[in-house]
Amino acid sequence: MAARGIHSLRFNQDQGCFMCCMESGLRIYNVEPLVEKAHFENDLMGSIAMAEMLWRTNVIAVVGGGTRAKFADNTVLIYDDLSKKFVMEVTFTGPIKAVRLRRDKMIVALQREIHVFSFPTPTRRLLTLETRDNPKGLVEIATLASAQKQLLAFPGHKLGSVQLLDLGATEAGSSSAPVTLAAHQGALACLAVNGNGTMVATASAQGTLVRVWDSIRRHLLVELRRGADPATLYCITFSRDSEFLCASSDKGTVHIFALKDTRLNRRSTFSKMGFLGNYVESQWALATFTVPPECACVCAFGARNSVIGIPILFERYLQSLPTIGSHSVPFCNFSAICMDGTFHKYVFTAEGNCNRQAFDVFLDVCDDNDF
Repeated sequence: MAARGIHSLRFNQDQGCFMCCMESGLRIYNVEPLVEKAHFENDLMGSIAMAEMLWRTNVIAVVGGGTRAKFADNTVLIYDDLSKKFVMEVTFTGPIKAVRLRRDKMIVALQREIHVFSFPTPTRRLLTLETRDNPKGLVEIATLASAQKQLLAFPGHKLGSVQLLDLGATEAGSSSAPVTLAAHQGALACLAVNGNGTMVATASAQGTLVRVWDSIRRHLLVELRRGADPATLYCITFSRDSEFLCASSDKGTVHIFALKDTRLNRRSTFSKMGFLGNYVESQWALATFTVPPECACVCAFGARNSVIGIPILFERYLQSLPTIGSHSVPFCNFSAICMDGTFHKYVFTAEGNCNRQAFDVFLDVCDDNDF
């Protein structure tokens, strides 16, 4: 647990809100502008270990944890902020390591299992997938309703491997056998899937490289270098249009890489000397900025020329749910939230310039009840 009782931080699917899970309950913030949108005190939820929003709706999944927990760490509860009550709970045989939501699925990761449920109504278990030991609960799913594939990515049975499964094909009665990528030689540390399910990003415990894979053709697209020395990676995140990717680590530096136009990424001055090996041939970050070192943080991109809200292709049950405001954010905006309660907002350019636009302590930000 970090300073001021923070257990975990997580952005929602459109990267326009984030959740702060605390010893004192749960808080939800809007990114642009930075305002507190919801505040659930300890008497309602107890201390919360992790949470997952369903886009910008009133549906929130929570898992208890901490010294004042009201709910067991092996139970995921669904809270409806419209009716102001818990509407569902599912209990498992062991502690929950992660929860992911999309418009029609709920994914729950345990130490050695991934459970896939239909969601929200009816909620029933569709399948259970075995994994190698997964203490971080690494699992990600393509969240866009228009995604080419309902891609689910999770650790494979072999060290450093990733399994890919199209849940849409499984529903249609096709083969449900996952495809395995030999992503790294060492243990996985981070995993990300873009919204359309066409790309997967992976990083190992060594923390020097991020590899981006084509999930359809199942081959390596690009290898990105964070640095030369080992580091603990906290997150890797795709931009909403999949043109950029970021990575944060315990070195206190957030790295931003170009994916669509990789020529924007920096290269070593020795990159043309092939005999020097892969190190100098690697692609380095287009832009970087700093946050407090050794303080875990998660990062997100703003949207370019778009309104962040519920996608229009959501099912009817979502169309009736209230949203937590809409806003426009220039694409060059980039935010990092840290476990010390700080909020960092930067602007970067194609030339690699990166300037801080805002800094705040989000725990001290006043609430805004204008949902």
